[in-house]
Amino acid sequence: MKTAPKIYVRVEPLFLEDQSLPLENHYVWAFQVWIENRGIETVQLLSRTWRVTDGKGRTQEVKGQGVVGEKPWIMPGATYHYTSGTPLHTPSGVMEGTYHMKTQAGESFDVSIPAFSLDSPYETALVH
Repeated sequence: MKTAPKIYVRVEPLFLEDQSLPLENHYVWAFQVWIENRGIETVQLLSRTWRVTDGKGRTQEVKGQGVVGEKPWIMPGATYHYTSGTPLHTPSGVMEGTYHMKTQAGESFDVSIPAFSLDSPYETALVH
């Protein structure tokens, strides 16, 4: 069995105060993602699955093609960067997920997106 390509994912969330409405239970985050190809094969990101869990433990699964309207090819040694966002009805939560990718030869594989915390200054007791 062939070893999966070495893909590393890093995510940095940022609470968006100007887009959030705490009195209406609407909290918004942007998050920047870096996908680094440390392998020797060019790979393509085809789709993603996100699991977003709010501060009350409710989980929503979000699936879609590519990221931000693209299905990028990432060459060995290259890093693909994009920014996206998510709203929540609670002042904190957690996100994690999976990127579904393929090699240039057409072999499919998945890459885990590590869990990251979505915390706002409106959270009185952090749950993570």
